[in-house]
Amino acid sequence: MNKEFLNVIVTDNDENTLIFFKNIFKELKISIKTQCFCNGKDLMEYLNNNDAVVPEIVFMKYNIPEKNSLECMDEIKKQEKFSNMVTTVYYDQISENEIEDIFVKGTNICMKKPSDFESLKKVLTDVITINWQYHTSGLNKENFILKV
Repeated sequence: MNKEFLNVIVTDNDENTLIFFKNIFKELKISIKTQCFCNGKDLMEYLNNNDAVVPEIVFMKYNIPEKNSLECMDEIKKQEKFSNMVTTVYYDQISENEIEDIFVKGTNICMKKPSDFESLKKVLTDVITINWQYHTSGLNKENFILKV
């Protein structure tokens, strides 16, 4: 596939986090088109729209309002059109059991959100770079899981 950019969605009810993600993505060498949603209901309404561009990567905060990340994952995994989409659930503080639940639901990446901007930038850069490599090499994303 000869694509020059990644479509990325970020879903978080904290406006500052959305701004941080967008600013970090702008600094990367990989071109990224970013869409943001403030809750899981709006995210799923967009994704379920027939005209929606299915992104290569979706970042979801673990505890998002109106429809949490696990409910979103239930919907995402039921639809074939999302089979090539990489899902990342990030969190501030959750238990190991909750992390296990995230992976059981089919999430590709489970990420502890760093508290400072530079650490967040490094983690997001790593996640995007790894995804870009998977995207451009045609590797099977169904076997791709990562905990960062």
